[in-house]
Amino acid sequence: MTTDDPGLPSDPAAEGDYARPPGVEEPFAPREPEPPYSPPPRTVSPEERAEFGRPAGNDAEFAPLPGERIDPAHRVVVPPVPPGLSREYGRPDGAEEFDPEPGTRIVPGGREPESPWWKADARRDPWRDPRSPFWLGRPAVFAGGRPSQVLPDEDAEQVDEVLPPEEDAAPEPAKAVRGGRFGLSVLPLALIVALIAGALGGGAGYWFATRAHSALHNSDLKLAKTGTPANRPPNSTAGIIQRVSPAVVLIQEHTNDAADGTIGSGVIIDKGGYVLTNNHVIEAAATAQPVGDIYVTFADQSRVTAKVVGRDDKTDVAVLKIDKSKLTVASLGDSDKVAVGDPVIAIGSPLGLQASATTGIVSGLNRAFGTEEGAVLDAIQTDASINPGNSGGALIDSSGAVIGINTALQTPQPATVGQSGSVGLGFAIPINQARTTAEALIHTGKVVHGSLGVQTRDTGTTDGVHDGAYVNQVVPEGPADQAGLKAGDVITLVDSTLIESSDRLKVVAVEHKPGDTVKVRYYRGNTKVDVTVSLGTD
Repeated sequence: MTTDDPGLPSDPAAEGDYARPPGVEEPFAPREPEPPYSPPPRTVSPEERAEFGRPAGNDAEFAPLPGERIDPAHRVVVPPVPPGLSREYGRPDGAEEFDPEPGTRIVPGGREPESPWWKADARRDPWRDPRSPFWLGRPAVFAGGRPSQVLPDEDAEQVDEVLPPEEDAAPEPAKAVRGGRFGLSVLPLALIVALIAGALGGGAGYWFATRAHSALHNSDLKLAKTGTPANRPPNSTAGIIQRVSPAVVLIQEHTNDAADGTIGSGVIIDKGGYVLTNNHVIEAAATAQPVGDIYVTFADQSRVTAKVVGRDDKTDVAVLKIDKSKLTVASLGDSDKVAVGDPVIAIGSPLGLQASATTGIVSGLNRAFGTEEGAVLDAIQTDASINPGNSGGALIDSSGAVIGINTALQTPQPATVGQSGSVGLGFAIPINQARTTAEALIHTGKVVHGSLGVQTRDTGTTDGVHDGAYVNQVVPEGPADQAGLKAGDVITLVDSTLIESSDRLKVVAVEHKPGDTVKVRYYRGNTKVDVTVSLGTD
């Protein structure tokens, strides 16, 4: 037998060993049936056989049979009774049975019991003899902390004798009463004295109260007021706040897991009832099972429920829809024209205090900022006080236009839960980015961002040459992988944007759309490489 299969033997000797016998063309004959397998008998060690086996020379079955009661093979040894107990409690000598029989009454053999009420020597008992010189006296008398002897005459019992009233006894003159009692003749005098004292005290009190009241109070006094009203032009800070505040609402979520959910703010951006806010303000209610409730409270304290139109966790933007007429709509400005130093006003509900306003300036622009919820912002930095509850509120410029959505604050670490507050560094989403995201959510309910297909971290270097986004991992077959990037590369430039951190790279990717082409510069060791990458979908 020959074959081209390299897995079969080709040695003629080997073929002879495995070939069919001469003259046999049929398949191999079936094997002869093997005898049924029976396991070998179980072996028992000599020690176990000697301990638990049958006695030597006894081949009978076990006795007793299973289920029968086994007679005890041991005897209970009763300890002997001590001689003392046997002598005291045993049978008398020569007696065989108990005497008397159990249950029979024992005939008394001693003296007759005496009377419990009178004894033979009762006449000599001093406690029963009325003429006895002994008596029951008063309790013990102590003098100087020690018992004192009292004479018999003084210790005798005193009996109050009741004398019959004398029929013809003449009335005796009234005597002075001792012990704090008043006779009938004293009561009228006491009443007269009390009335006079009360009248004098009341009159004096009224006189002093009247004098004191007249000295402290003047019913004819009127405080003067100026006739010049405060000057609040429409473009003043007060005028802008009064104009924009009705367009900023308080948002509160409620789920089954927490009675009072996150409190935040929102901005009415369209008369159709669309409200712009942060995703982290309503995320718990939107993802709860079942879905929680979202309440929107207006400046006039009216309240309605809201529905989620869409939300984007990459940019921390969400849009709600409410059903209410006569809405005040905020004017949206242009965040690209904002400059550092411009005066701004933050309006929202910090710590649940609705329609609160703080002022400040724009203290920084294009801050790549990553939030605790995983969003990345190309944020506007401001020193206007921003606290928990301001999230989703409006950051407005000197004309009253919204230039940002207040989102985050910088808190020194470590911060205690519930005690974080503003330290003069607040961040807002530029309104141009928030407007683009909101329009996409209103149109389709979702937002699609561009992606490089890499996972990065900050390089942490200080030489200023290779600072950038260090590539930890490249997604297989992703845009960066197809462009030749590998783990360990450091991305330093995307188009004209300098990449100084991992957050900056994420911001650049989020601001682009899938299919956009960008130029990426990265370093592999000391080698600079420039490539073109077509962004994918996040």
